[in-house]
Amino acid sequence: MSCGNDYSPQLRARGYRMTPQRLAILHVLHHSAKHLSPTEVYEQASAELPGLTETTVYRTLEFLSENGLVRPAHMGNGHLVYEITGHDHHHLKCRTCGSEMEVEHELLTPLYHQLETVSGYRLTDSHLTFFGICSNCQKGS
Repeated sequence: MSCGNDYSPQLRARGYRMTPQRLAILHVLHHSAKHLSPTEVYEQASAELPGLTETTVYRTLEFLSENGLVRPAHMGNGHLVYEITGHDHHHLKCRTCGSEMEVEHELLTPLYHQLETVSGYRLTDSHLTFFGICSNCQKGS
């Protein structure tokens, strides 16, 4: 697990240490190609770290989120999923088949600036999920 080298300095800068539990969870999320539910994180991380409990995964995900290492997202099912922070992006999700597509944040940057100007808010998060019907489902495929 080389992920410790990537994330340990960020934790140390905040006064925390890299625990085996944090490392296993970060490793799973770092190498995942998709957002993962806490249960999915638990299933994968417990294979790397026997004895890890699901409660520890939930608490650790919350801790890592509060410290900016992972990002929670709502993907339309009422439950949070998680990913490693990194490049800002958004999602398009098909309500029919569930397929997803990433949308680069740069496409929405003008909207974010307009929202800040009009509202007076400084936006601190940049993760949205848009729902619709994909082109395949529109065709009846």
